[in-house]
Amino acid sequence: MKNFNPADNIQDLQYFGEFGGVNPSISDSSTYTFLSAKTMFDTFEGNMEGCYLYSRHSSPSNLYLDKALAAMEGTETANVSASGMGAITPTLLQLCGTGDHIVSSRTIYGGTYAFLKNFAPRMGIKTAFVDITKLDVVEAAITPSTKVLYCETVSNPLLEVADIAELSKIAKKHNLTLVVDNTFSPLSVTPTKLGADIVIHSLTKYINGSSDTVGGVTCASHDFINSLKDVNSGASMLLGPTMDSMRSASVMKNMRTLHLRVKQHSHNASYLAERFEKDGLKTVYPGLASHPSHKIYASMINPEYGFGGMMTLDVGSLAKANALMELMQSKNLGYLAVSLGFYKTLFSAPGTSTSSEIPMEEQVEMGLTDGLIRFSIGLDNDIERTYQMMRACMQELAIL
Repeated sequence: MKNFNPADNIQDLQYFGEFGGVNPSISDSSTYTFLSAKTMFDTFEGNMEGCYLYSRHSSPSNLYLDKALAAMEGTETANVSASGMGAITPTLLQLCGTGDHIVSSRTIYGGTYAFLKNFAPRMGIKTAFVDITKLDVVEAAITPSTKVLYCETVSNPLLEVADIAELSKIAKKHNLTLVVDNTFSPLSVTPTKLGADIVIHSLTKYINGSSDTVGGVTCASHDFINSLKDVNSGASMLLGPTMDSMRSASVMKNMRTLHLRVKQHSHNASYLAERFEKDGLKTVYPGLASHPSHKIYASMINPEYGFGGMMTLDVGSLAKANALMELMQSKNLGYLAVSLGFYKTLFSAPGTSTSSEIPMEEQVEMGLTDGLIRFSIGLDNDIERTYQMMRACMQELAIL
């Protein structure tokens, strides 16, 4: 881990635009010309390096971003897509077919949960949802048909931590592919260095950071990415979740400041979590010693990027959660909105928003209470001022 700094790898990438620009030119074309029919054929067959046929296959802008994201995650290559789900679903469909089985964390993004629970069975793919923090339970759920072990580094929304190194040992023992969604922890954690085979991100969140773009990426080996993009059998190629070149260029520019933003998000979240825990609020943040997986997560992170910008507070009831979020928004403390990684703080009650796809009885079983608020802490300059303003809102509503 000491010799791998993901931000340095991003910094060391240097591209020139075709007219000498410090940003690469945007390939604003859906199709590309050829000087010979033979070159077109070879490109279609995947045998011509540096030639482009059609932007659903690849484009210069997307390949620039592919390279940067692969450098960040320490993989051989990557494939960007039109959304986070546009990365998750083709990846799982490429790995699994009729009769196959997936073992997944039970606390994952609601859209991923809905895909695995409701959609994948239509193609004969079954999933066992388990408490990813209990390694014996994970291993017990594996069957002869299991092909994939799936988790999020830090789970959405309960902020459970997956012990990727130990999960990797289980995956290797049973010849499974370990797929890790690292959306909540870019730069902070490098899953491939802990044994993950494939790393996925929703680029919409921290990596882009300005809540103006939807995108995703799958970071993996050349062999796997080539299989995803195969014209005859590739799930990404045939399902078509292609990222637009303009959006790729936008994300690429924002990646240059990711290291600065992640450090500030982490600093602010850590400050607020410590203060609110001292105030007696039920606070969950991986950087707190009270977090069940604090020591594991501390051993996983690249320390200079901290424990991330996500925290939760349980204020007791949905009514109190809604009232607090509405009041904080009125005080310009952030937005009552889903998503994360924005420069302003975002807050939502996940049980009725990003995790609403999970049935209520299962929410209760996993500990997702209706008074839980998920916070994506922003880049506020004076975090003590923010704390005092948030605290005043809580006092006004008799939460504190």
